[in-house]
Amino acid sequence: MAKSKVEYWLTDDGLTLLKGWARDGLTDEDIANNIGIAQSTLYEWKKKYSDISESLKKYKEIPDYKVENALYKRASGFEHTYRTQKVTKDGDVVGYKVTVYYPPDPTSIIFWLKNRQPKKWRDKVEMTSDDEKMKEINKNISNIASMINNPQKNRNEEDVQ
Repeated sequence: MAKSKVEYWLTDDGLTLLKGWARDGLTDEDIANNIGIAQSTLYEWKKKYSDISESLKKYKEIPDYKVENALYKRASGFEHTYRTQKVTKDGDVVGYKVTVYYPPDPTSIIFWLKNRQPKKWRDKVEMTSDDEKMKEINKNISNIASMINNPQKNRNEEDVQ
């Protein structure tokens, strides 16, 4: 009797591959393609076999945390120290440390705030209508539209009011 396809993926070798793919950031679709099954089959396996489900869940969290930590560092600024070498005038090789400061990245800050505090930092601005202001705005729009539709030479700013 032939083994079913899932049996291999329940072995230590199969689970190690699944964990590695999950840790590398592959999606369920990518993992299903690597196994040679449909994504829906992988979902069924995850429901039916806790070893597969837990392996994928646990090892997908690792890259998520790494990316989250990297985003936090970029949003708040950080220092990075590395070792390098240079050759002196005498021909000696000298090793030394260099520390580089990376300031907070505005794009990372915006992304972080919009996702962590969406009510406070969303792009959508709620406006309240003030009838008098709206009437004035509509009047100005009508005046501008009239000027566009009926062009005249030598108009000045008072014509718009």
